[in-house]
Amino acid sequence: MKRKLILLFFAWCSVVATAYAQVERRVVGNLELENVPDIPDTIREHMMQYQSVRSVGFNDWLPDGSGMLISTRLGETSQLHKIMGAGMARQQLTFYSEPVSSARMSPDKTHHGFLFNKDVGGSEFYQILYFDMNTGKATLLTDGKSRHSRAQWSHKGDRFVYTSTQRNGRDNDIYINTLNGTAKVVFEGKGAWGVYAWSPDDTKLLIGNYVSANESFMHVLDLKTGQTVAINEGRKMIRYGSAVWAGNGTGIYYASDEDSEHTQLRYYDLSSKKTKSLTPGLNWGISDIELSKDGKQMVFTTNEEGMTALYNFNQTTGSYTKVKGLPIGVVYGVEFSPVDYRISLVINTPQTPGDLYVMNLTDESLERWTFSEVGGLNSDRFVKPTIVRYPTFDKEGKNQRTIPAFVYKPENGTKKHPVLIDIHGGPEGQERPTFSSLTQYFVNEMGIAVITPNVRGSSGYGKSYLMLDNGYLRENSVKDIGALLDWIATQPDLDASRVCVYGGSYGGYMVLASMIHYNTRLRCGIDVVGISNFVTFLKNTQEYRRDLRRVEYGDERDPAMNEFLQRISPTTQAQKITKPLYVAQGYNDPRVPYTEAEQIVKTVRENKGEVWYFLAKDEGHGFSKKTNRDYFNQSTVLFLHKYLLN
Repeated sequence: MKRKLILLFFAWCSVVATAYAQVERRVVGNLELENVPDIPDTIREHMMQYQSVRSVGFNDWLPDGSGMLISTRLGETSQLHKIMGAGMARQQLTFYSEPVSSARMSPDKTHHGFLFNKDVGGSEFYQILYFDMNTGKATLLTDGKSRHSRAQWSHKGDRFVYTSTQRNGRDNDIYINTLNGTAKVVFEGKGAWGVYAWSPDDTKLLIGNYVSANESFMHVLDLKTGQTVAINEGRKMIRYGSAVWAGNGTGIYYASDEDSEHTQLRYYDLSSKKTKSLTPGLNWGISDIELSKDGKQMVFTTNEEGMTALYNFNQTTGSYTKVKGLPIGVVYGVEFSPVDYRISLVINTPQTPGDLYVMNLTDESLERWTFSEVGGLNSDRFVKPTIVRYPTFDKEGKNQRTIPAFVYKPENGTKKHPVLIDIHGGPEGQERPTFSSLTQYFVNEMGIAVITPNVRGSSGYGKSYLMLDNGYLRENSVKDIGALLDWIATQPDLDASRVCVYGGSYGGYMVLASMIHYNTRLRCGIDVVGISNFVTFLKNTQEYRRDLRRVEYGDERDPAMNEFLQRISPTTQAQKITKPLYVAQGYNDPRVPYTEAEQIVKTVRENKGEVWYFLAKDEGHGFSKKTNRDYFNQSTVLFLHKYLLN
């Protein structure tokens, strides 16, 4: 009898091992799927309205201020449109299978067109094209293979400037070009360089060198002599943000965290080479600075606990006042009209996707220009988050450190809700209260509470907080997720026994690390374009961004750091992941190569783990095409139904 039981046991083990080894592979369009089941019609139909939501992005004003170029998606991808007034119809101008972005109208009235960027398959090797609005035809102006930044027209409109990796595929040089294609290198850079703005007389450029989230440099480039002058001549670690030339060309307004935890508005005098802070009393960072075309009006925005505030700045007195009447949310796309003191604003809130507004600064009146669809849903039912700060494992001085997070809860508070922890990427990113139709679906239709933490290393909370996860401190941010699990367990309406971790890019690493360290406290995890091994990631990420990532994560060429990175990498500890995992990836991803997904899938399966794998062959770092994005979101809902809710 005993022998028979032993034989039955080994037979059962053989069946289980065979079941784990089997992988169901199938192709759906440009998607390669492994163990991802067919999507039930009930889920497709139920999600249809939530997947019919649109939003708007601002690109540029028309030269006479009569209308704007915007981007929105009416079909498969986001394309460029023209709109001529509040509530007026959007006229689509570009019709590509790939999304387009970064359009800038020519200020030269002899032209009637704009420059824009486009890549192929999410590769992020952006090319610059010129679209002639008279003929409806686009002309390629760059080499078709290197990576190019957004082009910026000179004030006169006879030239435009951009950066390119054309020289060696790694460093960003600065080029000036014209519409007849006479490109000229005006600055050879080492590393990541970019252009802030042309001087008012078009003889100089304000350029910057980005080293890391905590360190950058700003220079004035004289186009006649080729000489550069550093704004910060010392080696003090400073982070520079938005910057504009003063209207008379004698100085520069810019944001930096020099001698401050947060980025302040500062002014640099070109003749004296002295700088001073203009907002020493603000305790939140400056995000964006915009100057009117005549140089007489200026506004800036701040990031205050994730929400945007808008300020009107008086250049004569140095005083500033907060603009009233903006809803709680995030504001971007701020730019002055070429002819007056109106500004464009894209306002995005937890209940409304990004829509275009125009504010007249003379009376601060606000006019809505676009009304993006929300799939026919009642946006009043969309949930607003609450801000919480939960205690974590260490102290800040003498006080317990707390971690900020946004919590979206279903309206029915009489029962314990399952929880999805959505972890942002970066790691220098920041969760902000913007609209997500998927989050609203989780909350309203599935009864899942969604928590979006800003663990240490997030931006928006000062430079000290930003550096708390650098190098050997990497896993301290993972401990912040452990502290969040502790906090969830204390909440009467949250179910600590049903928690899923979800995240993209660096957030994908956080998902895998959380499933390793807190495996018994989680039901499942969803890793989107995530890092699975820091050493292979640093070796395989595109060369133009490798050194930038080494500053953040550590240099894998150093033996001690290599050993540390290998030790904390998810592929090294994947045997600890025993809960179901969903991995999603774009094949053309230049940031986190698809091999990062392949190796974690392989490793977890070798350890008999349950893994779904979603690979989009025509995508990069995320899913920009509606068909792919819809399928992934639908399969995510199916995954959560199976492993979180049941």
